[in-house]
This record gives sequence, C-alpha cells and structure tokens, in this order.
Amino acid sequence: MLEAGERVTVATDVGEARVTWVRAEVPRLVLALGHGAGGGVEARDLVALAGVLPGAGVSVALVEQPWRVAGKKVAPAPKTLDKGWEAVWGEVAGEGVPVVAGGRSAGARVACRTGAGLGAAGVLALSFPLHPPGKPERSRAEELLGTGVPTMVVQGGRDPFGRPEEFPAGSYELAEVAYGDHGFAVPKKAPVGQEEALGVITDAVGAWLERLPVG
Repeated sequence: MLEAGERVTVATDVGEARVTWVRAEVPRLVLALGHGAGGGVEARDLVALAGVLPGAGVSVALVEQPWRVAGKKVAPAPKTLDKGWEAVWGEVAGEGVPVVAGGRSAGARVACRTGAGLGAAGVLALSFPLHPPGKPERSRAEELLGTGVPTMVVQGGRDPFGRPEEFPAGSYELAEVAYGDHGFAVPKKAPVGQEEALGVITDAVGAWLERLPVG
C-alpha cells in the first residue's frame, strides 16, 4: 500500500491533475510516473517503486491524469493524455534536479511521446503496450524507438500487450519480469513469488537510474 505523501493539485487545460510526492531526503533525481488507462497510481509496480527509490536518492512523483481525478472510467485520446502530462511537468521539474519521465501502459506511451520535448533525462516504460492483445500487426514500436533519450522498458514475460521477445531491436534497455502479466502479477504456481517479481522491477529500475548520464 502506498503511504500518503504530499499531494499537489495542478490545473490543466483538460481538468485538474494530481501529483503525489514520495520524496528522498536528498534527491539527486525525480522519477515522474503516470498510470495506465485501466487503473491509477495504486498499481503494484508504481507503489513498489515509490516505496524503494526514495531511499536511494530518487524522489517519486505519482501523476494522476485529470480524467482519473474527475472519477471518469474511460481514458481520453492520446493527445489529451499528453496535454495533461505536459501541464504537470512544471511541478515535477521544480525540484532543481533532473527528471525522468515514466509510467505504466498508457502512461508509458505518454512518457515516450513527450519525454524529449519536456527535457526529461530519460524515459521509463513499464508494461509498454507494444500492440493490442492478439494484434501484433498494430505495433506501437515507433513511440518507443523514437524517445530520443535513454530509455528502459520493464516487461512481464507473459504480457499479452507484448512479450519481451516481441520487442524490436533498439538502443533502449529491457528487463523481463518472468511470469508477469500486464500488471506484473505472477501466477500462484509460478516458481517466483509476487514480492520477488516486484523486487526484479525495483532492482532493475534502481540500477538503470544509477547509470543514467545526468549532470
């Protein structure tokens, strides 16, 4: 469960967004994380990262899109999601340290599309939806390959939106969460437990953030 941090409401052209901060004592980076189209910032991977990274000097900003804050059940079009995300950048970039743009699923796509333009130090794509389930011909690889900044993908081994072996070659890094689905849930009969799977995520992301070339 996510411990409540400082919550900041941000006005945008598409409604009010909300940022929940989980701060490092002496931050060297900020990791801004957006949620997916089917859930909010309580997703297990986002909560796990917010629980671990501040202890390693990375403040985590969990960004709730305006549609979610307003209680709507269906996410808007990608351009609207991008507008909501871009409008909160001033809040997450106001700490005076480099910011990494990240998110899960639809939030990962937003980070990929907007990161370079916002001046992000990198992009973290959790459960990147490479294609709709069962439709590999509708690839979204262009968004991932075109970030223009250091990029990391963390993908479940049985994600129906794109298994790790389906991803094209590129300059990004990719970490696999074995047996994980799109939400990084692992079956009870899997040889790895849920906490172990989440540890793969936090370890991989923490190591990647350490390697990022930031001034």
